[in-house]
Amino acid sequence: MKLVFTVTNDLCYDQRMQRICGTLSAEGHEVTLVGRLRKTSPLLPPAPYRQVRLACWFEKGKLFYLEYNFRLFWWLLLQKSFDVYTGIDLDTIMPCLGVARLKGKKCYYDAHEYFSEVPEVVGRPLTKWIWEMVARIGIPHVDKAYTVGPALAQIFQQRYGIPFEVVRNMPFQNSNPSSTPPPLNSSTPPIILYQGVLNAGRGLETAIAAMQKIEGAVLWLAGEGDLSQELRQLAKDLQVECKVRFLGYLNPVELRSVTQQASIGLNLLENRGLSYFYSLANKAFDYVQAGVPSIQMNFPEYLALQEEHRVFYLINRLEVEVLVQAIEHLLGDGELYLALEENCRKAAVEWCWEMEKVRLVEMYR
Repeated sequence: MKLVFTVTNDLCYDQRMQRICGTLSAEGHEVTLVGRLRKTSPLLPPAPYRQVRLACWFEKGKLFYLEYNFRLFWWLLLQKSFDVYTGIDLDTIMPCLGVARLKGKKCYYDAHEYFSEVPEVVGRPLTKWIWEMVARIGIPHVDKAYTVGPALAQIFQQRYGIPFEVVRNMPFQNSNPSSTPPPLNSSTPPIILYQGVLNAGRGLETAIAAMQKIEGAVLWLAGEGDLSQELRQLAKDLQVECKVRFLGYLNPVELRSVTQQASIGLNLLENRGLSYFYSLANKAFDYVQAGVPSIQMNFPEYLALQEEHRVFYLINRLEVEVLVQAIEHLLGDGELYLALEENCRKAAVEWCWEMEKVRLVEMYR
């Protein structure tokens, strides 16, 4: 079949879409992935599927979304028909649905998050209303839908009246499981790692502030985002520049290498909307796959995973003192750390893309 997937990022760092498109291409489908071309976009890495990036005049905000949706609609309309048009999140669903209906083809919806409930939208009533209207108009009319976790699937099914399947955002199984971070008692400072976008609601300000009280360890932030400059300034203001390192954007291979060097992973989502509260972030599985114990919020999906395999250190509140205590406990309690590390290795056999992709393949077969 001919499949097209549409996103609003520049494709280079979207590991979920790289896995999805690569998997379906290996199954014999003719796959096209469409994204945006930014002024700062690097060259695209080679891929076993077609990659297209659309240039826009506007870089962000409502004008960007309007322009991109207009350009995407016309690009899809002028191409030879695809068998399935898959919109990734609400920001690309309408062009896919519109063109699919005009051409008599199928439209699927892949919800990476609860788009109208992300922190960047929740506090802006007009923006939230617009995305909710897009969801009400678009989602009930797609031919098939899936999302990243069971909790979101249940919410979407109840809200939009159609079944949602689950394809969790898991990494490939670690091909080098013997690679481990330096022992906690070594002369190398333990690395506390956050990987992902540097945006609001990720607990990054709390993590940087915690480094004022953490001795003998360093914090690495792998990624960029809306708060990139603010966080760098915060590190200066709190005089922890020597303990906080900003790695910038890393490609998937570089990121896996960095993650394997870490002693503790961080996934500190704030409860600032249902999208984060019911999230199941890919970084949680990335840490597990690298054998790295991580600190996670005690939200429903992470609690459910913890009941399967005790791999996390869950905290109930996102406060500096609570985070400091969690980090010091993990770094200071060797028995607990080794137990979590061993559990990560056991869970990694189950929580990997090789196991999860079966659901995706069946959906498009």
